Amino acid sequence: MGAANKVPGVSGGIVAFVGGFYEEFIYSLQKINSKAFKLLFNGRFKSFYQYTNGQFLLLLIFGMLVSYFSISRVLDYFLAQKELYVWAAFFGMILGSIYYIAKDFHHWNKRTVLTGVIGLIIGISISFLNPATENNNLIFIFFCGIISVSGMTLPGLSGSFILILLGNYVLLLVDSVNALYDTLSEVFVGDFSFVNNANRMETLKILAVFTLGSATGLVTFSHLLSYVLKHFKEITTAAILGFITGSLGVVWPWKRTIYKADELGNVLLDSNGDKIVLNYQRYFPDFNSLETWWAILFVVLGILILLVLDWYGKNRNERKQVRTAG
Repeated sequence: MGAANKVPGVSGGIVAFVGGFYEEFIYSLQKINSKAFKLLFNGRFKSFYQYTNGQFLLLLIFGMLVSYFSISRVLDYFLAQKELYVWAAFFGMILGSIYYIAKDFHHWNKRTVLTGVIGLIIGISISFLNPATENNNLIFIFFCGIISVSGMTLPGLSGSFILILLGNYVLLLVDSVNALYDTLSEVFVGDFSFVNNANRMETLKILAVFTLGSATGLVTFSHLLSYVLKHFKEITTAAILGFITGSLGVVWPWKRTIYKADELGNVLLDSNGDKIVLNYQRYFPDFNSLETWWAILFVVLGILILLVLDWYGKNRNERKQVRTAG
């Protein structure tokens, strides 16, 4: 989920959905409420841990953090060196997730079809919006945190792609994460010179506000989604299916990046010296190219990854049922 959340167009919620623990994830987050804080402030740590499904949440969050600072760095490298193959693999994963959700959904009627179509239209519309410019206002950063966490709670809606549209993807998911990584590395060897680095401290402050916004959004969305899942599960699933199908346009592998340029055609850079992404120009693949067939192979690989996750999710649920029966 950590790696998927960082890649624009890919939703970490899809991983949870296909892995078979999406509802447990949402319902566990719902337990972070006033009762949980009362248990915590009264020193009843064991009760707090059990009430909030602490083992599940801690393992999940720890795995996401490890992924964010390891696998995501590998993804950054391959996005720079072999971008086509990375997008092809994620395109295959989303195709696989559509199959996974649709194969067990047997509740199509007027309401669910309409909801699915609306989800599809919104998903397609989002994928063709133009990104805004970077904004480091702390109130806006907090808002970005709330919005970006949607990728964890709403399968098919990519939080990182939303950050691209808001203009803050590089600031919040590249520069800030790298600054935190460098800071932790320096602290580990006893180097605290970063406190005198004004740019580093400003970036860390931005990351802290973004994290606070993400935590706020995560808990808020989880309460809303748990209610929706309980009372409108079929309609919610249809909307998610539409969202995911619409997001295929975002991760279409064969595309060229369009950078923002001035009147003379010179590519503009942001405050960090990075090219400003304006949008993507999509095109159909050339089947006479060997690279195209390698990309198709990676699409198949992405589908296979989802099938393996499907198999794991089924086995996990079967083992849980056996333990419950025992």
